[in-house]
Amino acid sequence: MKLILSNEDKVVKYLFEDDKAVALSAAHIVVGDAASPDFIIGDMNSTNATLVEGVTGPEDWFGCKFKYVDNAWAEVEGWEDPRLRDGE
Repeated sequence: MKLILSNEDKVVKYLFEDDKAVALSAAHIVVGDAASPDFIIGDMNSTNATLVEGVTGPEDWFGCKFKYVDNAWAEVEGWEDPRLRDGE
C-alpha cells in the first residue's frame, strides 16, 4: 500500500492500494491518472507531505488515526472516531 503523511506531525492522512497512481508536486497531490485524476489534495504537496510505498496498513486504519514513524504504526493519542460523534 501507499500512504501520505504530514511532514509536521507524521499523521497518516491517506492510504491507497499499490496500483493507485499518486504524484506529489510543489502545488498539490494528484491521485489517479494525471489527465483525469480521481481527486486532487490541495492542502498537501511535496513540501509538507511524504509518500511512502510498500507498507501494510493496520486493519482498523482510518484517516488521521495513526502516525507512521521509523517504519512503524502508532495510534494518535486522543484520536476520536468522527463517525461516533453526536450532533456535530
